[in-house]
Amino acid sequence: MPYTSSNGYMFSLLNKAGELGIRFSEERKKEIIAEFKSDIFKSYGATMRGYVLMTNEMLNDQKVIQTFLNESFDYVNTLEPK
Repeated sequence: MPYTSSNGYMFSLLNKAGELGIRFSEERKKEIIAEFKSDIFKSYGATMRGYVLMTNEMLNDQKVIQTFLNESFDYVNTLEPK
């Protein structure tokens, strides 16, 4: 399962199905799901709290993905290091 992490926290990962999930604060997660008609990300049957499933629409826009990855990286770096 490929993933990115910082500060001891994963902030993006691919699941077995090849889907990409990116981690956000709960408030931001809800905004993104509503705006892009996405869903909560699941990996190996588990609901990944804080992660948003990146839709094909999102994946086809490099600027959106880059913005989301940077935003997620910044978010996990606000959390207390593990």
